[in-house]
Amino acid sequence: MIRPTAAFAATAAFFAGNASADLVSEVRLGVMQENVCVLDCDNANKEPGQSINGELLFNSPDVLGIIWSPEPYIMASGNLNGDTSFGGVGLRWGFEFAEGWTFEPSVGYVIHDGTVENPYPQGDPVGAAYAEEHVLLGSKDLFRTTFGVHRDLAGPWGIEFMYEHLSHGQILGDGHNQGLDNLGVRLSYSFN
Repeated sequence: MIRPTAAFAATAAFFAGNASADLVSEVRLGVMQENVCVLDCDNANKEPGQSINGELLFNSPDVLGIIWSPEPYIMASGNLNGDTSFGGVGLRWGFEFAEGWTFEPSVGYVIHDGTVENPYPQGDPVGAAYAEEHVLLGSKDLFRTTFGVHRDLAGPWGIEFMYEHLSHGQILGDGHNQGLDNLGVRLSYSFN
């Protein structure tokens, strides 16, 4: 099985070597703090650690002009402790609110390699210990929502501070829906 980080690295290398201003707009790479306490802190003590997060942004096709021209993306995130890694696709919007500063919300879909349900029967002490260490995501398919603030730096470079939430929202799955909240920083390189 190809890990999401390997897929991103291969894709980034391909596009970096063959970057076309007509296709790829930007490459982003950074570090995320996994499973932080944001609003619901019940599961924030599970699967702590960092991940490497990368994203390729594509120029917005004309057809997306009816929804404020979001840029399609492909992304991958690899957990450095061997916990939940994921990869997926989505749309990212950019709204400049001051010179050199952009607010960037996005929505997407990811597939992960983390825990869906507890493999042990309810009431089993081993199962209770397992549930204390693993986020039970309830589905292999998850929605990905992000909010970022991007700052242009010198030349084609930039930096982004980002919040990311993963959940199936009782739409892509049922049962457990503990979700993940991640915070991080990424460097960007624009081809435009």
